[in-house]
Amino acid sequence: MLQTLWSVKGGSGVTVVAAALGAAQADRAGRAVIVDLCGDQPAALGLAEPPGPGVTEWLASPDGGARSLARLSVPVDEHLAVLPRGEVHEWPRERVEELIAALADLPCPVVVDAGVWHEAPGPAGHLHAALRGASRSLLVTRACYLSLRRAISFDVPVDGVVLVREVGRALDRGDLEAALGLPVVATVDWDPAVARAVDGGLLGRRVPRRLTRPLRGLLVPEVVAA
Repeated sequence: MLQTLWSVKGGSGVTVVAAALGAAQADRAGRAVIVDLCGDQPAALGLAEPPGPGVTEWLASPDGGARSLARLSVPVDEHLAVLPRGEVHEWPRERVEELIAALADLPCPVVVDAGVWHEAPGPAGHLHAALRGASRSLLVTRACYLSLRRAISFDVPVDGVVLVREVGRALDRGDLEAALGLPVVATVDWDPAVARAVDGGLLGRRVPRRLTRPLRGLLVPEVVAA
C-alpha cells in the first residue's frame, strides 16, 4: 500500500511525520520504505547525504523495474529504508506510471514524502498527480491560517488531514475539518523532544513514541514474510 504525505507550505511537518509513519510501519510490518521526493529525509533521520542515484535518476533511465528501484534504497536500520530523491529534473511521462507500479510491487508498506503539493504542468506536477491517483493521500498541516488558506485555494485532493497541533493556535481541529471538508485522521502534538531528536540526527535511531503513537490508525496490517 502506498501512502503519500503532502504539505501546502514549507515547515508544516510533513518530513518528520513521514519519517515517523515509515518507522511505525516498519515496526508493524517488519519492513517499510520511505520514498523521499522532498530531499530532507536523510538529514531528518541522521543519515549521510546519499552519494548515488535516486528516484529521479531511475525515472530518467530508459528502463528498470521494481528490483532495480529497490537497489537504490539506503538502509536506516534493518527494517526501514529510504529511497533518496536524486538530482534529475526531467524524465519521460510514461516512466511515472512505471514508478507507481514499481512502488506498488515492493513487498512492504511504502510512505511517500512528497513535500509541497505541486500541480503545475511538467514532470513534477505529473508525478504528483499520478501519486494522488494511486495512493492514500494525506495533507500534513499545522492549524495555521496561512496554511489553511493555501490548502483551500489549491484545492489539494487528499483523503484526510494529519494535524500538527501547537499550543496557542487560534484555530483547532474542528476549524480545519469545517474549512477543508476533510476528516482529521491523526493529531500529532508539537514536542520539543521531537525537535531535539531531529536537530541531533537521532530520529532514525529511535523515533519518540509520542510521535508514532498518534499515527497508529494510519498503519496498514501487512506483514513481510521472513
